[in-house]
Amino acid sequence: MGTSGIAARECGLLVVQVLGPVRLWRDGTEISLGPVGRRAVLGLLVLADGRPLLGSHIIDVLWGEQAPPTATNVIQTHVKHLRRLLEPGRRAHTPSTVLPFTGGGYALRLPAGAVDLARFRDLLTTAAEADRRGDPQSVAAQLANALGLWQGAPFADVPTLAGHPKVRSLLDDRRAAIVRYTDALLTLGAGERALPLLREEAAAHPLDEAVHTRLVLAHHCVGRRDEALAAYDAVRRHLADELGVGPGPDLVAAYLRVLDDETPAPPVDPLVDTAAAVSPVNQLPAETAGFTGRAAELSALEELVEDRGTAVRIAVVCGTAGVGKTTLAVRWAHRTRGRFTDGQLYLDLRGYDPQRPVSARAALGHLLESLGVPATSIPTDLDRRAARYRAETAGRRLLILLDNAASVDQIRPLIPGTGTVIVTSRDSLAGLVALHGARRLLLDVLSTPEALTLLRSLVGARVDHEPEAAATLAHQCAHLPLALRVAAELATFRAGEPLTALVGELADRQRRLRLLDPGGDVRAAVRVVFSWSYRQLPAAAARLFRNLGLHPGPSFDVGAAAALAAMARTDTAMQLDVLARKHLVRTESPGRYMMHDLLRAYAAELAADDDPGGAIDRLHAHLLATAAAAMDRLHPADRAHRPAVARAPSFPDATAAQAWLDAELPGLVATAAAGLEHDRPHFTTDLAATLYRHLEGGAYMHAEALHGYALEAAQRSGDASRYGVALTNVGAVHRLLGRYELAETHLSQAAAILDRCGDQLGAARALSNLGIVYERLGRDDAEAHQRAALAAYRRVGDRYGEASTLVNLGNANTRPGHFDEAYDQLLRAAALFRETGAVVGAAAALTNLGDVCTSLRRHDEAAGHLSAAREIFRSAGHVYGEAVALTNLGRVHGTRGDHARAIGDLTVAIRILHSIGHRYGEASALNILGDVLTAAGRTTEAVARYAVALSIATATGDHDEQENAHEGIARARRKAVHARTSRTP
Repeated sequence: MGTSGIAARECGLLVVQVLGPVRLWRDGTEISLGPVGRRAVLGLLVLADGRPLLGSHIIDVLWGEQAPPTATNVIQTHVKHLRRLLEPGRRAHTPSTVLPFTGGGYALRLPAGAVDLARFRDLLTTAAEADRRGDPQSVAAQLANALGLWQGAPFADVPTLAGHPKVRSLLDDRRAAIVRYTDALLTLGAGERALPLLREEAAAHPLDEAVHTRLVLAHHCVGRRDEALAAYDAVRRHLADELGVGPGPDLVAAYLRVLDDETPAPPVDPLVDTAAAVSPVNQLPAETAGFTGRAAELSALEELVEDRGTAVRIAVVCGTAGVGKTTLAVRWAHRTRGRFTDGQLYLDLRGYDPQRPVSARAALGHLLESLGVPATSIPTDLDRRAARYRAETAGRRLLILLDNAASVDQIRPLIPGTGTVIVTSRDSLAGLVALHGARRLLLDVLSTPEALTLLRSLVGARVDHEPEAAATLAHQCAHLPLALRVAAELATFRAGEPLTALVGELADRQRRLRLLDPGGDVRAAVRVVFSWSYRQLPAAAARLFRNLGLHPGPSFDVGAAAALAAMARTDTAMQLDVLARKHLVRTESPGRYMMHDLLRAYAAELAADDDPGGAIDRLHAHLLATAAAAMDRLHPADRAHRPAVARAPSFPDATAAQAWLDAELPGLVATAAAGLEHDRPHFTTDLAATLYRHLEGGAYMHAEALHGYALEAAQRSGDASRYGVALTNVGAVHRLLGRYELAETHLSQAAAILDRCGDQLGAARALSNLGIVYERLGRDDAEAHQRAALAAYRRVGDRYGEASTLVNLGNANTRPGHFDEAYDQLLRAAALFRETGAVVGAAAALTNLGDVCTSLRRHDEAAGHLSAAREIFRSAGHVYGEAVALTNLGRVHGTRGDHARAIGDLTVAIRILHSIGHRYGEASALNILGDVLTAAGRTTEAVARYAVALSIATATGDHDEQENAHEGIARARRKAVHARTSRTP
């Protein structure tokens, strides 16, 4: 293993061992420490790591509340004897240098290397440095020496210290070292060296998944596949028996690696190619047209992110506002996109937004969703989100572009375990460089030749005809690309004037502003250029520009712009084209626009002289009315549950309504947050209450944010009814995300508040959601809550709510002994939905009804209901519903032995579910497909499908589908073995 504890005793005059029994050597000879109390005092002093330890603390550890009256004298006696043992030549009454009384307590001051615990920690640090260098050989050597210092349990002969927090932490450090040691050995292909230690640790810690994961991998590394599978199965059953949980992602990944090597890849079959590679995500913004210069900076950025043997490479592009940081980073990212085969992520952190920059927690949520993690699997707290993010990015060739960062604290949790990260910021982010090995590129303004090249590309030959004026113009724009583009557009617009005239006009304005603001900040020069360009705008375009500064979202459409400026849509579209040509807004996509944050701040400053309150109210009214119109198109039968708002023109079809909501949702959430800042809480609560049904369909990250703002707004308003509705919506989101305890708290409170307010519809919805939560928790009163909600809906005559609750009751009763009751409830729900015109609701009821019929073995009827549901969903463009109907149809066909039809339906369902990110549904469908393939004798393909299902179900925490996958794999392997042995002569 390495340097043994015995060998370590030879390294100095005094040696103390605590990684095992507490022992002391002087000059290689062991010295008896005496009674256990004395060894305990020495152990506590070692744990204090040189810091003073109060006598009262020693007494508390040794005796607790049962300390004898003589405890202080006992401690002093132990210290006196320890001083004699540690400093035998010290004269009486001479102050001790090894165990002095200092700082009101005792401190142990031994030479460096004298205590095995200190050497252990030093070796861990050295190993970590080697790990950062990417040197597994050195990592293994250092950790072997560190682990070799252990001679048993720490403080093994001092029972009093066994439960001390620092001792427990020390044991955790040892287990972590074992994991890192075995990882290094596995990297080196030396798994056999790790096996003895791993077997010992696995036996001692049967629930430690990190250790068992390495045990599985070590067996696999040396070709012991059966032992690897047996080790996995043993820990899986132990976890289920002791904790009631399934294996975590790392342990499952190790199992799947073993399984992949055991099972040859199935032949490619277009019907079942569900594991086909998905195109990696590419979120990079479009490149800025007319990019020129910056060759040296692009080359420098290339050097910053070159492979230095580290797991993650970080480059910080910093510089003043408007200098072109984002443009440069996006340019480089597009040029190198082919390197990052697993995708390119982009996130604007809005670090300099005056209202609400993106928090690290929210940023992690967006990044995890971009990586394909369903919202239901994204942890709530920051640390666990960061851990999940590192796990999702581990080993992947990703480029992550984090734009407009404000601080190191905003960035630090977003650093992945592997990959390349580009950060742009006006701040130097020194902490990122010092602590995380980032490299920094300070982006300066353009040189004069580069500035002239950019002007030439935008203005043309006039630059060469008037070189002195062009150079002066570049200087007046502070050589900033953003200002140069704005100025160039103005020069192009005034094509008949010489550049000297424009330069002279700008010089006059700069002189006037300098008298008012002599700070000399380059951003002041940009402001002058903006003001110069703004003054040339037609009145309508100028008014629109001012009001656009009040929009809090990341982008806006023509309708929102028209509402802000109180203009007709056609006129607004024309003026937006004017602003876009002058580089005062930027086109994000057809009909959608963005503003640089400098321009937005400047526009908002100008808007202060208008009526900003009126513009904000117009924007709020427009967004509420349009959101209500979209919801009326998508969910017409649910109108009674939404606030009454002014009606906007209706959408032509459901596709258009869905497209508007998808594009506008980030801006709607930002506007709701701004509603709190502008003291308009009713807008925020009304918007959340309008959109809740849409948000339940899967936009859970946005739902969590919007309903959180609404809850805060309702509290501020003091309106109990609004507060109850907001509580219901927050509780519903927690339910959808599987946070059942939080959901129960919010929904119980909501039901009580709404009942007191006399809001029977609101109370019924809260009760119905609460019933679903109780069903998930296995509570006996789940059905009672659904029946109470059903009675409330019937009292007020809300047939849509009645139908929805009947579906919930039917689902709750889909279990042995209750199928007939479930059948009646779902049949009635489908009829009620049809009567109210809610065809999608009817299809949902029919889908569940088909599932019940399958359990009742009424396969023909099940197929009829499911086929009808599929057609409704397809006509309505409801892809998730179609996928569920197809999944259940596949199960029906498989049960009837029609394997070809079952495989076809399930394959289409899986592709749909994968495309929309519904991972629970995907895992379920994959498991059903595995069952059908097994029944058809295609066991190799079945195992591959079960493996994908297991991976997904582990990531989402779905224990049922995990168990289904495990059982399916075992069943398919048994059938394969039987098939092979039956063919053996």
